[in-house]
Amino acid sequence: MAKSKKHLGKYVDPRTDFGWKFYFGREDNKILLIEFLNSLFHGEKIISDLRYKPVEQDGDYEEMRRVVFDLHCIGSDGEVFIIEMQQLFQEFFKDRAVYYTSRLINKQLARGKKGSDYYLPEVYFIGILEFDMDRNGSSGISRVTERPYFYDVALCDKLTKEIFYDKLGYKMISLPLFNKQPEELKTVMDQWLYLLKHLSTMDRLPSFLDKRIFGLIFEIGEIGKLTEEELMSYEASLKHKRDAESVFNTAMKSGEALGHAKGLAEGLAEGKAKGLAEGERKKALETAKAFKEMGLPIADIAKGTGLSVEEVEKL
Repeated sequence: MAKSKKHLGKYVDPRTDFGWKFYFGREDNKILLIEFLNSLFHGEKIISDLRYKPVEQDGDYEEMRRVVFDLHCIGSDGEVFIIEMQQLFQEFFKDRAVYYTSRLINKQLARGKKGSDYYLPEVYFIGILEFDMDRNGSSGISRVTERPYFYDVALCDKLTKEIFYDKLGYKMISLPLFNKQPEELKTVMDQWLYLLKHLSTMDRLPSFLDKRIFGLIFEIGEIGKLTEEELMSYEASLKHKRDAESVFNTAMKSGEALGHAKGLAEGLAEGKAKGLAEGERKKALETAKAFKEMGLPIADIAKGTGLSVEEVEKL
């Protein structure tokens, strides 16, 4: 066991499913999630408390897709937060983010409620991504910003650039694009992102990170303090992450995914584009089948490939 722990490093990696929920998904440690969210909002709003809510959401009708969030919380002022850690590239991740927030917004008004009272709470989607969300220029827009790794999205008037509706927001972090060195960390958010990228390779709390904020992570995150059951769960989560990345990278190297993206970028005709879409779906099914044979959780496979849970279960 000691050999295994040494091989794993000193601290639990927050970029695994186990690690993300271990640090941020437990009532005892919710101050960590509060501090992390406050760093992203940077004074736009101050979160003083959170209540964890069920992460599984069934549709109102049998044919509606069931969704599973990583974390689902309610703030002290009634605001709703969906927090997702996404490890693998997903072409329609933006669509999924909008779909998730729409599902929660839809559930805020009781069925059969009469009158014109459509008051809604604030709803925010927080995404921590281990990929460049706009790789291959998929957005068609060049983002000229000092923080290319940070997306801070709200509904606004395209002409005046003024916020049209201030109770729906999306904050996304593309970790691969965050490359700041210790001497460049100017904000608390900078420190959080540096920690998320490098905690698994650290052996102590460095002096350039605020001990008052990050001390708890280094206190609870030592792999040597995990119970036997927690250690087994962490090792399985780490293996799933590495296996999924390996399968995905192999698929990318085959050239099919890159070929599809290039073809679309060059403006293929509608009929050919439809054929490529079918090819991408076929590739997603093949990848999902490989993941399933490896024993990865159905929900993780669905999230990573963009397929539904039902489609994965039928493979």
